[in-house]
Formats: sequence, structure tokens, C-alpha cells
Amino acid sequence: MKSALEIPVGDSFEAVVCAGITAPFDINAPARLGVPLVVSSPHSGRDYPVAFLAASRLNLRQLRRSEDSFVEMLFAAAPGIGAHLLAARFPRAYVDVNREPFELDPDMFDAPLPDYVDITSKRAAAGLGTIARIVAANVEIYRERLSFVEVEHRIKALYMPFREALGQLIETTQRHFGCAVLLDCHSMPSGSLDRHVDIVLGDRHGTSAHADLVCAAYESLKSMGYSVVRNEPYAGGAITRRYGRPDAATHAIQVEINRALYMDEDTFQPLDGFEKLRQDMSNFISTLGYFSLRNIPTLTRASAWALPN
Repeated sequence: MKSALEIPVGDSFEAVVCAGITAPFDINAPARLGVPLVVSSPHSGRDYPVAFLAASRLNLRQLRRSEDSFVEMLFAAAPGIGAHLLAARFPRAYVDVNREPFELDPDMFDAPLPDYVDITSKRAAAGLGTIARIVAANVEIYRERLSFVEVEHRIKALYMPFREALGQLIETTQRHFGCAVLLDCHSMPSGSLDRHVDIVLGDRHGTSAHADLVCAAYESLKSMGYSVVRNEPYAGGAITRRYGRPDAATHAIQVEINRALYMDEDTFQPLDGFEKLRQDMSNFISTLGYFSLRNIPTLTRASAWALPN
């Protein structure tokens, strides 16, 4: 954890094909803590192990369709306002940290799974467990059934260190300020919604963050001209559920950004709007960070809950 604080978040738009993933995440640390905010990008990793590509029936471009591409770049200003930025280096298609640690589809494996594995998970049954079976458009990833030993290694080597680092950053922030706000940052395919929506804010239907905090986030984005909705269709995943505990003075909001705002979804290259969006997200996290700083007494109250939808 301590050594990871010196690892910078990457600035390349290209995926990396590697022999193995030696560092599960990057952390950009502020010179000093200035606001009670932690920014996380769990799905923007693009380091693809050679063995994973060989085991897949898909090519690299097809696998990348599940990436929240470049999200960590959009929120790269976090350290400048005094907040940590945590970004996964491994791709979501390889391990999904926005799930519980062992949400697995038993049909993916070559032998029965241990009793502690959650084989009843609806997400895993849909192909989107901790180890995904499919990418976008329900395309199967693997050529053959998997070994649990290999999958368990992925979870222990990548998932668990990421979650531990996230928990430690939130704990450090809360210890310093008395409360902590997690901004869990993602992107969504432009075709995933029936109507045009730029950004979806998820607060687990009013349970993961204080009402004033959610309203501040909503109003900040609306004031920049974005079309914003709450909780539909993305209310927040396992990370928001785990760390969004207003009664314990930790708040979590999931942010989903429409990829059409900033990237070509076929070529995985930035569009002209990328820099504007990056600047807007810089202003957004600054607004939310300083709002949180001014409202620490409110955010530390055990009775704080978000507005109903």
C-alpha cells in the first residue's frame, strides 16, 4: 500500500498486452489531504495478460468493449484538490472488483466449486460475475471451461489488493476528517439507455449517501449542461453498497458517464470532447470535494440519508 502511493496513474490511450499484471492498481496521492473525498476508477484498467488473450475466443478490441475506457484520466485532477485517485490496472473482463469476491457461474468451471462460492448470484448467472463470462452484446469470452485454482489466483492477486487499498484510503480519509465520500467512477455504452442521458448518479436508491451530497453532485453536473438522472439504470454496484454507509459517516456515489461524450467506441480513441469533459469532471470533483469539506458536521451525523427517488 505505501509503495503504491508513488505509482502514477497512466496517461496512455492504448491497451497493454503483458506477460502478467505485476501491479493491480495505481494510486495518485495528493501532496496533503485537502478534502474528504476518495475517487475510484475500478473498470478502466487496460493491462491484458497474454494468457488471458490466448484463453479467449475474442480479440483484444472485442474484450475492450467492457472497459470503462480512460475514466481515470477524466478524474485525474483529484490529487490537485487534495483527494486520492485509485485506478485498477487489470481489465474488468479479467476480474470485476465491483462484485462480491466470489460471485461465480459454476457452468464456467471444469469442476465443482467450493462451498463458500456464491453460485446463486443473479449477476453471475447473467454472465457478469466476479469473473465475467461475456462482454458487451452477450458475446462469450472463453474457449474452454476455467480452473478454479487459476480464478482464485486472480481474485487473491488483483481483486483483494484493490479492495483493501480502497478500504484503507476511505479509512484514512475518514480518520482525518471525521467522514469520507467515495466517488466511484464508471462509463456506460452509449446504446445502453433508451433515451439520451449523459450521466447517471447512483446512490443505491437513497441509501448510500447523504441527501445534500447527492443534490450537490446533481446540481453541479446539471449546471454544466449535462443530462443527469439518478439510479436508472445504474443504482450502484457492490462497491457503492459496501462503502456507502451514511450511518457510519462514509458516503458513496456511483458516477456513470456516457462514452459518446468523450470516445469513439469502435476505435477506442478520444473524441474532441475529451478535454472539455476532463475539465468539467475536474470542476465537478472540486465542487463536490469542497462541498463535503464545508459540510463535515452534516456528513458525520448518523441520521443522514439520501432523498427518495
